[in-house]
Amino acid sequence: MLSGRRLDLLDPSPLDVEMEDIAHGLARVARWNGQTIGAHIFSVAQHCLLVETIARQRSRLDRQGRLAVLLHDAPEYVIGDMISPFKAVIGDNYKAVETRLLTAIHIRFGLPPAPSAELLALIKAADQGAAYLEATRLAGFTAAEARRFFGKPPALSAAALRDYLTPWPAGIAEDRYLERFTRLFRG
Repeated sequence: MLSGRRLDLLDPSPLDVEMEDIAHGLARVARWNGQTIGAHIFSVAQHCLLVETIARQRSRLDRQGRLAVLLHDAPEYVIGDMISPFKAVIGDNYKAVETRLLTAIHIRFGLPPAPSAELLALIKAADQGAAYLEATRLAGFTAAEARRFFGKPPALSAAALRDYLTPWPAGIAEDRYLERFTRLFRG
C-alpha cells in the first residue's frame, strides 16, 4: 500500500488497514468496469458515498451503521470491483477473501466484525438502488432493464442526482470519501 503497509490477502490484519489507502484505492477503482459515460471513471468511492446517502434516506442509522454502509465495498481497494456475473463464476473463493478483508476493516475501525442481518439488508437495498441509478444514468441501461436487475429506483433530489452521478476526478472522490469517513468515525 502507499502507506507502506503490507496486507496479507489470505489473513488480513486490522493493524495493516489504513483509511488513506482505502480512500486512495477506491477513488481509482472503476465501477461497471469503466463502461460509463463521462470524462472520469465512476469510482467505487463515489458509489459508496451514493449508497450511504440512499441508506440514510431509507433508515435512521446511528454513526456506526452509516460507517458500515460507507465501508460496504472497502475490500475493493485491494481486490478491485468485479461485476456480479463474474463474481458468480469465480464462486466462494472470491467471497471468502472479500469477507476476510471486510472483517479486518470493520475491526480496524471499531465496528462489529459482521453487520447485523437488518443492516446487511439495508446495505443491499441501498446498493441496488444506487446500481439502478448508475445503470440508467451512466452505463446505458434502459429503465426497464435496470428495474429488472436492480428493482425500482430510490428517490433523490435533483441536486443529489447531479452531484453523485457526475463522475468526479479521482482526487475529488478520494477527498470526499475521506472527509465523510472522518466525520462519521470521529462522530
